[in-house]
Amino acid sequence: MVRTRRSSLPLLVPRPFASTLLRLYDYPDPRRPGRLIKGYDCPHALRTARMCAAVAQRLGHDAVRVKQYQIACLLHDLGRAGLDRPLFGRIWSWARAQGIPTRPREWRAAHPETRYGRETEAFVARYRAPMESAGITLDPWACEQVEMRLGYARRLAARLRLVKPDLRRMGVVWAPWMGRIMLYYYYPEKLAGAAPWVRQLAEILVACEQFEAFSNQRRGRDYYVRRREDLAEAFAYLTGLQQEGIISRPVVRALRELAAEGTFDALLEQARGRALSRRERAFLRQAGKE
Repeated sequence: MVRTRRSSLPLLVPRPFASTLLRLYDYPDPRRPGRLIKGYDCPHALRTARMCAAVAQRLGHDAVRVKQYQIACLLHDLGRAGLDRPLFGRIWSWARAQGIPTRPREWRAAHPETRYGRETEAFVARYRAPMESAGITLDPWACEQVEMRLGYARRLAARLRLVKPDLRRMGVVWAPWMGRIMLYYYYPEKLAGAAPWVRQLAEILVACEQFEAFSNQRRGRDYYVRRREDLAEAFAYLTGLQQEGIISRPVVRALRELAAEGTFDALLEQARGRALSRRERAFLRQAGKE
């Protein structure tokens, strides 16, 4: 096994506190009473939260706000608590192979007749028969896996309602903006009229979460149908999001500068499960010049 370097990116809350937050991703297994489904890929959430804090600090956000922000980033995938790795992968690999939209805003663009917030139901109604022909039965548990992408806002809201008493006991003051930034990637419209600092924190979360995901070997195999991790593809995707107006130039520039300085090297190695090659390291050193 390749040994990778320990990340020096900032964790602004005590490590035991972060671990307790990540346990909120554990989910009672509806098929096996008394058992828990362990949170899927919690290291992704931790790496993303570290990256987000570094970029937010680079862009001048104050320490108190960044600490609260990092808590939201640690929980940004909470709507996927209960993710069934094999089933989730089968559903979304099939959808991608058919060219079917897998995000709410993309679904609404392709199917404007769909009632807002009912994307899961529209997907199930349209594709139940062909999916069953492909060997995927859309029973309630499978529909919940669909909800984790196409109905993410609804599922995240449900999970937050359940864990907020735990958060209060932990001393977390949950502000409305924290939930809104967690939804931004799938629902950018929910930040219409938000304060500029809220919008920028949401953009940072999208940029960092996607940058990590493009180097995340586990996610790549499970549901991105990806055989290798490519830094050039990661930066190209960020450029595409910038062109769409989802993330702004200052956010992309700050992320690129930190990458060029080597700030993310250890994190990327952890996500990939191997050391960066000399070529990859050289590519990152040039990232800030774009």
